[in-house]
Amino acid sequence: MQIREKKIEEIRPTNILPQTPFWGRIKNEQGFIPYGFEITVSKDLLLHSKNSKTERVRDDLLILIKYIHRDHCFAYVPYGPTLEPDFEHQGIFLEELSETLRPFLPSECDFIRYDLKWENQWAQEDDYFDSSGNWIGPPQSRFQEFRVNYSTEKWNLRKSPVDILPKNTFLLDLTLKKEELLYEMRYNTRYNIKQALKRGIRIKEYGVEHIDEWYSLYEETAVRHKLSMQNKDFFSNILKNQDNSPGGVRVKMLMAHDGNRFLASMFLVLSNKRGTYLYGATTSDKKNLMAGYALQWEAIKMAKDRGCVEYDMFGSAPNLNRNHPLHGVHVYKKGFGGHLFHRMGCWDYPFAPNIYESIKMQESNSN
Repeated sequence: MQIREKKIEEIRPTNILPQTPFWGRIKNEQGFIPYGFEITVSKDLLLHSKNSKTERVRDDLLILIKYIHRDHCFAYVPYGPTLEPDFEHQGIFLEELSETLRPFLPSECDFIRYDLKWENQWAQEDDYFDSSGNWIGPPQSRFQEFRVNYSTEKWNLRKSPVDILPKNTFLLDLTLKKEELLYEMRYNTRYNIKQALKRGIRIKEYGVEHIDEWYSLYEETAVRHKLSMQNKDFFSNILKNQDNSPGGVRVKMLMAHDGNRFLASMFLVLSNKRGTYLYGATTSDKKNLMAGYALQWEAIKMAKDRGCVEYDMFGSAPNLNRNHPLHGVHVYKKGFGGHLFHRMGCWDYPFAPNIYESIKMQESNSN
């Protein structure tokens, strides 16, 4: 494996939004320090088959450095690396990547945290689904660690006590025709879309000059669902940091109205060939107009028309458990079709084991 440093603006276009220069700029304004790298690996490190030993592949990697103290920091890899090894090689690959990256990171870096976009290994096994087909989640961390570390030299990968980016999401196939996308939806969702349009709901894209209207809806939604909130500047920066270069990230703030007031809004982000429903907000008034359904359908169509081949709902509950805090979100997003995808979540590779264990304990106690 070889590593080469590069400017974050030189990172090539990718479907994975958190691995783009755009994401690096956004997180830089939140106190992270973005690093860019190009990694080159032989395919035998990725594949269980040894037939492609001489072949090499390259990919870019965005890493965010976060200081937790003047003398201590960690490296966070959001939805990376984008290269995905076979299950049997995931631990071996992450171990070699971590050790190869180590000289390029600050000397006070205590660990690397990979927020893996890879499909959860246990989502392929029937034993981790209930009789109704609901995903019940992977086994305890120690069992996960045993499998992932198998065949590694240092046995050093740890399941993080926290997961940062969504582990579960619905992915829609935008290569389908629009009529097919509608057919894949639940009947109630199709009906609600038609009713919203019939009742006069209209969708329009707005710029940063309407950020106050967006934020009003966002605040109302966050309070209603008891969610932690970002400040208004955060959303303004999302709009201002989008790319106009070829292959760059585009951000669209879409808002639904009935001619009198805004009833729903969302941030649609277009990254290479994927559309992502990044943030959404609705008012509790006039729920009978179903504005959120018309808004989501318009975003899906817009992503498809821009050449995207998939659409990421960016977060849901792992199953239909009514006690899960995202149950309502899950039901709403499930109605639009697609398939529920379960990611591996966050995994840590400690460089300073004692310091890491102290940090891990603090994170566990704060959950």
